Amino acid sequence: MLGIRPDNIQLYRSALSHRSVKETPDENNERLEFLGDAVLSAIVADYLFKRYPYKGEGFLTEMRSKMVNRQQLNDIALKMGLRKLTFYNKFDNALKGSQIFGNTLEALIGAVYLDKGYDKTKTWILKQIIIPHLYLEDLELIDINLKNKLIGWANKNGKTITFDLAEEKLEGNRRIFTMNAVLDGEVFAQGKAGNKKDASQVAAQVAVEKLGL
Repeated sequence: MLGIRPDNIQLYRSALSHRSVKETPDENNERLEFLGDAVLSAIVADYLFKRYPYKGEGFLTEMRSKMVNRQQLNDIALKMGLRKLTFYNKFDNALKGSQIFGNTLEALIGAVYLDKGYDKTKTWILKQIIIPHLYLEDLELIDINLKNKLIGWANKNGKTITFDLAEEKLEGNRRIFTMNAVLDGEVFAQGKAGNKKDASQVAAQVAVEKLGL
């Protein structure tokens, strides 16, 4: 699945271990997730900077958000088969439908980085994540500000849509926000991310897909 031969196998065992089965920071994947998130962000930024030499900072930031958001990474992790390899509490039904597999992918990137170094990690991310799973031509066409699109639809159809904070909690070293898209007083969709803005966009994306807009 990795396309590489690991040297330090313990790094990968930790990367694939969720805190629901390994409680201590030196055994579970939260520290590696923190590292992998930063490494992935840097490599994607470098990739976009070189691919789009004439685009401005706003476009590059938007494209990076499309490529490395929670939902996108979780979808890629599932396609790569990480659900079968991740050690987590399978009796916890809430975890099965959560985005822990995207977090595991970030932890795996952290493990590859520590095991192989930056250059090999960059090559690995290009071959295993960006090229097979991220179609930039399609991503360019996606309107990232789905929240405004949803609000416009609601106004046009005489409905009320609001985005409310449902939960804010710490997961390891990271603060996670859960935002509800509330349609006419009823929770219609939900999104999670590291800040309220991104969580609202994820909730808006879910809502737009459910409405078929």
